Amino acid sequence: MNFLGAHIESIAQVIQLSVAPVFLLAGVSATLNVLVGRLVRIVDRARLTEEQMSGASEIKTTELHERLGVLAERARLISRAIALSVLCAVLVPLVIVTLFIGAILQVNLAMPIAIAFIVALVSLAVGLVYFLREVFVATAALTFGTTHDEFGATQRLRRIVKNS
Repeated sequence: MNFLGAHIESIAQVIQLSVAPVFLLAGVSATLNVLVGRLVRIVDRARLTEEQMSGASEIKTTELHERLGVLAERARLISRAIALSVLCAVLVPLVIVTLFIGAILQVNLAMPIAIAFIVALVSLAVGLVYFLREVFVATAALTFGTTHDEFGATQRLRRIVKNS
């Protein structure tokens, strides 16, 4: 009976330890919601831009191709951020499950748990860096009403590269 009491106490401790990763998982879920929303807007904007290309003048077509290039870069960065955030979201529950398995089987799984948690946090951090780069590319591509003639393609591309 003493063994059962000690076992219940260890499970209670695991439940206490698993609360922080659960909050992390909630934060990652919110981050994923934002990232997917941005990806949807990028795809919608790319489709609209492609529709505008039919029947456009040569100068306008060149500008639209540049815009599609920027949108493709943004989509690539956001896709990487999503993949890394999903990796984090997969690893966090694995950490929690491993905590419980270690407690139930009374096995020391500290090293795999620590490694999985570190990888989860690093993937989240790198995903957020990709998100930040996408924001920089998006803001660098803004022209705020300047026409193609006022703001040449070379200047626009320099500005995008400089800010990304």
